[in-house]
Amino acid sequence: MTAPVPITGEMAAAGIAREGKAEVDNPRSPLLAGFVGSMFMLAGSIGVGWLAPVSELRRMPLFIWMRTEAPGVALSIILVAVGGMLLVRAWLRLGQKVRVWGNQARKATLAAVVAWGLPMMFSVPLFSRDVYAYIGQGRLMVEGFNPYENGISALSNYFQLGADKMWTEAPVPYGQLFLWIEQFVVWVTNVQPEACVMLFRLVALAGVVLCVIYVPRLAELHGVNPHRALWLTVANPLFLTNFIASVHNDSLMIGLALAGLYYSATRRQLRGILLVTLSIAVKPITIVFLPFIGLLWAGKKAGWLRKVAFWALTAGLSLGLLTAMSMVNGFGFGWINGLSAPGSISIWYAPVGLIGQVVGSLATALGFDGSVPAGWVFDAGKLLAVGIIAWQIFKGDYDRLMRRLTLSLAAVVLLAPIIQSWYVVWLIPLFAVTGIRNDWQVKALYFVVSFFMIYAISDQLDVFPYLQTQDLGFALALARIAAALTALLFALYLIFWDPGTRRLFRKTHEPVVERPVI
Repeated sequence: MTAPVPITGEMAAAGIAREGKAEVDNPRSPLLAGFVGSMFMLAGSIGVGWLAPVSELRRMPLFIWMRTEAPGVALSIILVAVGGMLLVRAWLRLGQKVRVWGNQARKATLAAVVAWGLPMMFSVPLFSRDVYAYIGQGRLMVEGFNPYENGISALSNYFQLGADKMWTEAPVPYGQLFLWIEQFVVWVTNVQPEACVMLFRLVALAGVVLCVIYVPRLAELHGVNPHRALWLTVANPLFLTNFIASVHNDSLMIGLALAGLYYSATRRQLRGILLVTLSIAVKPITIVFLPFIGLLWAGKKAGWLRKVAFWALTAGLSLGLLTAMSMVNGFGFGWINGLSAPGSISIWYAPVGLIGQVVGSLATALGFDGSVPAGWVFDAGKLLAVGIIAWQIFKGDYDRLMRRLTLSLAAVVLLAPIIQSWYVVWLIPLFAVTGIRNDWQVKALYFVVSFFMIYAISDQLDVFPYLQTQDLGFALALARIAAALTALLFALYLIFWDPGTRRLFRKTHEPVVERPVI
């Protein structure tokens, strides 16, 4: 009995063409729905998005009503929550409309990225106010301070910048390249907040474009459908909201890292190392890429001596570039001190964070200092992550190198005491290009995207302090609960009742169409 011949995307597309059917069934409906959702988020951001206290927008009548009147704030919350979940539904439905992941699917995905991302380019920053920390750090540079030694509290009237108070004394955890970007943005705009936000958005957009280019290329290297990988990654609402609406510099970081990984995998190592080093100079977490790039450079049949030699060469080149940049700005490697700041806090949905909180609470109940055993748990998570990275570096098949890299970065993210939604977005492109199977794996992604969208919608809302009075009864806690309930009800509808999407979340006996080598 002969084995069945696998049906490729090209074969299926040819068959559909002969039958006169489209590769994608009318994508206009999800494209329009996602655009409406993004427009809802744009409108809602007027009321609950993050504005600097000195912003001139606060004087506009529409902004005044939506930010200072309880009905306006309530409307804003509903618009943001419904808009965000509409985006989730549109993304899921767009994937369901695809018969064959061919060129038509690529065009539909790129249309979604443009239609859904464009309104976010003009929204008030949502779900994070880190962009205002970028402005403060850029101002430190312009005014001659060392941002690795000074928090933004060194600036006069720093509280008018709109940054989270955690940045008042915290050293900057970003690399030299992003410091220069911050300095340029603040210098060219003369610290005008809306102009700064727009320029930082253009920087984030550059990272999105890099992902659009290099995600399909990396997927093809692994025998993974490039168009499906693009849909899983760049059209993903978690990707778009974190990188465009929230204006995170992680967009540029991961875009440069993926580009560098592609060139390293196609035997253009010097270009690859340069790009990954620039990624490290944005946010140093991608230093994890370097050992795997060294292995790619060493080649498939390399012995240990050759591997060590190419590890040393890769590290030397990258360190040399970073040192040269440090000599130009004169700040050295001060970002190393800044990396310790996020590890001192925890969050309930991070496994290590939850265990640490439970252990700390039990110790406190017994009369001890709960922060000490909680810190032991957090340190244990970091040590375990280091162990997993070492295992992935030294053990495993050459053909699985990028998957091993992906698992290493996943260990860093998932074993940390705090997991932010944009940390998860680092992982999605890497898992997508090395293979997310059309079974429990992609269902897990659907749940992760839904969870973090719900959490983001309810986590950070810029609600005016004087709305938190008994007279109006609109406390920040009530606003967050309202946002969470709205998004959660929408998510439950998608999972259990929506005739279009509910089957995506259920166990199916249908055969898995795509099982790439991962």
